[in-house]
Amino acid sequence: MKAQGAKALQEPDRASPAGLTTSTIPAGLFDGLAGILIFSVSLPATRLALQGFDPLFLTAARAAIAGLAAGALLIALRQRRPKRGDLASLAIVACGVVIGFPLLTALALRHVGAAHAAVFVGLLPLATAVFGAVRGGERPSWSFWALSMLGSAVTVAYAARNAGVISGLGDGLMLAAVLVCGLGYAEGGRLARRLGGWQVIAWADLLSLPLTLPLTLLWMPADPLTAPLPAWAGLGYVSLFSMLIGFVFWYRALARGGIASIGQLQLLQPFLGFGFAALLLGEQIEPAMLAAAAAVVACVAGARRFA
Repeated sequence: MKAQGAKALQEPDRASPAGLTTSTIPAGLFDGLAGILIFSVSLPATRLALQGFDPLFLTAARAAIAGLAAGALLIALRQRRPKRGDLASLAIVACGVVIGFPLLTALALRHVGAAHAAVFVGLLPLATAVFGAVRGGERPSWSFWALSMLGSAVTVAYAARNAGVISGLGDGLMLAAVLVCGLGYAEGGRLARRLGGWQVIAWADLLSLPLTLPLTLLWMPADPLTAPLPAWAGLGYVSLFSMLIGFVFWYRALARGGIASIGQLQLLQPFLGFGFAALLLGEQIEPAMLAAAAAVVACVAGARRFA
């Protein structure tokens, strides 16, 4: 039994893109929910890390730490190198979720609160589905697109409502973060069908290391030990959980359950993000935030049945 378990860890968790089976539905949903729960802490943890670190250093450091951990994991489990044809897709994943999303959200969180930023996560299912259609060849129905666009419109309307109070720059950075993240999710979900879920993010983290490690050393604060403990805790979380462990579950779910369908689970993330922002940062959750998130969840949850 132990030998079989070790063998299962070493083999890529590939899944067929042909569709769901009875045995893969529970695994895909469970993995997706686990990934969303982990990602929901990312924005509050990033805001904690920004209490002691510059956004540029934080972006490079979290990716470098994840890259070192991923390299150790790939070596320990003796994973084969990806094929040359996979390198372009891994570069897209790296630019989207290893560098792009962390950098843009870190910059945005200097201007907006974590709870406000969490509302923009409501756009991620639509962005993921769009790139899933472009890159993954998925073709959801028109009803799916209509409901997804309606949910996105509610999110944008909420952001516009606060334009006079909340930074327009922060909102713009969050919108850009959602776009690059959606591309990285879709490309990673497509690639995970061949390489396996955790292997995709591990190789993307590792391939980014020649860039992120030197930048970490270049942008390191003169005296990093003066950073408060919550900032170090935030850095540790976004490095290991947001950049590696969460994707182990998430890419596995996208490969098994379909990019558009499983991607709709991200609509739970604003609610969870609100809760963690209040718990970890003491941010006030205004009723308009909850109303906007509820409307978005209703729209895209309805779209999921047409995915």
